[in-house]
Formats: sequence, C-alpha cells, structure tokens
Amino acid sequence: MPRSPSPSRDTPLFTVTADTLVAVDFGPRGRSEPRPKGPYRRLLALPGARAFTAGNLIARLPMGMFSVSAVVMIAGTRGSYALAGAVTATGLAATAVVAPWTARLVDRYGQARVALPATAFAVLGSLALVLCVRYGAPDWTLFAAYAATATTPNTGGMSRARWAHLLKGDAEALHTANSFEQAADELCFMLGPVLAAFLCGTFFPEAGTLVGAVLLPAGVLLFAAQRSTEPPAARRSAARSPLRSPGMRPLLVVCLATGAVFGSLEVVTLAFADERGHRAASGAVLALQAAGSCAAGLLYGAVRPAGSARSRLPWCLAAMAVLMTLPLLAAGLTGSLAPLAGALLVAGMATAPTMVTTMTLVQRCTPADRLNEGMTLAVTGLLGGIACGSAAGGWTVEHVSATAGYGVPVAAAATALLVSLCTLVPFGSSNRFTDSLPTH
Repeated sequence: MPRSPSPSRDTPLFTVTADTLVAVDFGPRGRSEPRPKGPYRRLLALPGARAFTAGNLIARLPMGMFSVSAVVMIAGTRGSYALAGAVTATGLAATAVVAPWTARLVDRYGQARVALPATAFAVLGSLALVLCVRYGAPDWTLFAAYAATATTPNTGGMSRARWAHLLKGDAEALHTANSFEQAADELCFMLGPVLAAFLCGTFFPEAGTLVGAVLLPAGVLLFAAQRSTEPPAARRSAARSPLRSPGMRPLLVVCLATGAVFGSLEVVTLAFADERGHRAASGAVLALQAAGSCAAGLLYGAVRPAGSARSRLPWCLAAMAVLMTLPLLAAGLTGSLAPLAGALLVAGMATAPTMVTTMTLVQRCTPADRLNEGMTLAVTGLLGGIACGSAAGGWTVEHVSATAGYGVPVAAAATALLVSLCTLVPFGSSNRFTDSLPTH
C-alpha cells in the first residue's frame, strides 16, 4: 500500500476541533507547534464569553442613542432645545441616584433576576416618552417619563464583574478584559449618536428612541441568559459599602473630573462646528475622538504595562492633560475644523488607558460581593462629571468663545491629575489611601 506523502517543513497542517480551526507550523526540528493566540482571542475563548459579550454590546449601543434621540425628538416637535436639555439632564440626575441602588440589588439577588425587570421598566419609560411627545402631552410628563429610564442596568459594570469572576487571580488577563470593555464603551458611544441621528433624520423623530427600546431588552435578554458566567449573588454581604472602602472616594473624584473632560469636549466641539457652519460634521468629528480612544484601549490591553495600576494612573492622567491641549491649540491657531478633528483623534488616545487604570483600581477597592455597586458608583461619578463639564463648557462658549471652551477639558484633566497626586501617590511618608490599595 503506498505511503502518504509527508508534509514539507514550510507546509502548514490544519487540524479541526469542535470550536475552531488551528494552524500548526513545523518548528526547526520538525516538531509541530500551535501558533499562540492573541490576548483577546484567549479572552473570548473562555466558555460563554462570546455570548455574554455579544449581548452586552447590543445592550450598550442604545446608551449612546437615547440622549441624542431624546434631544432631536423633543426639540424637533416642541421647538425648544432648552426643554430637551432640561429633560435629558433630569434623566441623568435620576440615573445618578437610582443606578447605585439597582447595582446593589444586582449584587444581592443576581444579574438576571434584577436586570430583566429593571430593563423592562426603563423601556416602558422610553415608550412613554415617545407617546407623550407624539400626542402633545404637558411638558412635565416628559420629565417623568425620561426619569423612569434611570433603572436601565449598568451592563458595562455587570460585564466587568463577570470578567472579574472568570479571571479571578489572573491580573494580566483582567487588565486585557478591562481594556476590551473600555474599547467597547468607546465603540458604542461612537456609533450610538451617529445611528440615532441617522434614524431620527431619515425616518421620523421618534425612530431613534424606538430602535433603542428594541435593542436594549434584546441585548439584556441575551446577556442574562448566559447563567454559567454570572457571578454568584451575595444575599447577606458583611462587606462595607464601597463608598466606605479606603481609596474609593479619591477615585470617584478622579472619575468626576474625567467625566467633566468628556462632557465639556462634546459641548464645545458641537458649538465650534456650529459657529463655522459645519453642524452636520460635528458628529463625525466627535466620533474621531472616540475612535482614537477605542484604538488606544485595544492596544493598551494587548500589552503588559510596567508598574502597578496605582503608579500608572498619574502618568495616564498627565498624558491626558497634555494631549487635551492639542484641541485648544488647533482651535486657537487655525480656527478650522480639519486640524481640530486630527487633534481630537490624538487627544482621545489618552482617555481609554486612563479609564482602564481607574476602573482596575475601583475593582480592587471594592469588596468582591459588591462589585457591581462599586463599578456603578464609578459610572455615576463619570455621569456627574459629564453633566458638570457640559454646563461649564456651555457657559464658556456662551460668555467667552467656543475656542476658549477647549480650556475646560484641559482644566478638568489637570484637576484629575492633581487629585491623583494628592491622594493616590505617597509623598515620602505613609498615605492612608495608597497603603490600602493593592500594588499588583
């Protein structure tokens, strides 16, 4: 019987398994060696990871759609941007109050048992807002309906909690997971406003809110169905509140200042583009900033940064403060939108590493059985900062100029850096915050 021809050294041999196709190369001594997987492929190869990630991405996309859709819908039908802004601000304030309580229930009773009814209530609020706008209900009903959406669960925090549960003890893999989650945040908040503006402008003003009201429960259902990766509930936690954990409060102040960077940058960029008659291009310009952050987040997760997270945070914040001067210089020196777009792309590259490092420290400060609550408190700090930054940026644009408005994100980033240096980095002697933070 004739023998089968042997493969040459340069010929790859492919073997098929149940889940994947693996290429095998022959080493210098004829020994087959599988090609190593990249960090993100290893991450998503964990059982159940792809399914809950897919659901999480679908559920997160509406987060970037709802506020833009609400503004377009209310301003288009009621003719008042002031009313639209007040309604969305009310929803943001309600979220800041309700979200930590929702997260506490998630930790106590489990993600699926709480996220599904909380999502259903939030979707009813969105649909009520559409009906109130459509049929000319009194203005106060808009505030009440949009405030009801505050029960929307923090799927990003729940996803990070799942990674922390699956990767317990593997700090390097958890760093990659946190970077992936931050990149997913940037991607959703980059695509969400663009999709919302397209739907509302192409079809009818309520289209963006209605599509978001379909995507949110669909994503949460898929996410919650993955019970094998869900962290166990802690019905009777003896751990203290995350707010009382050493080191948490300074981190929340850092989140507040970082959120102010995001909020002011958005408002000022919209005003800058509007002044120059390029309102339609403002969304694409802001998307470039998110794209830079998304790319930097993926790159940051693929490498193993030196030093501890607490020592890296001031460096990340310093980089963000320096890079935030680029939009200010581009606006002041050129007054043109094209150089500003390039400056925002580069400036965005510091935000994802900063957020990844901050969230890593938040996870380490938070008791394991209250992780969703701790992550949601960080998100609440960001939301509060976004509101403050939007107000400060809008005031500067109105009373000074849009160009001067780019000084607000610089000041906010510098404030975050100062807080981290004063509270998270010891100066010679022992520091009550850093002494309690893990160094690995």
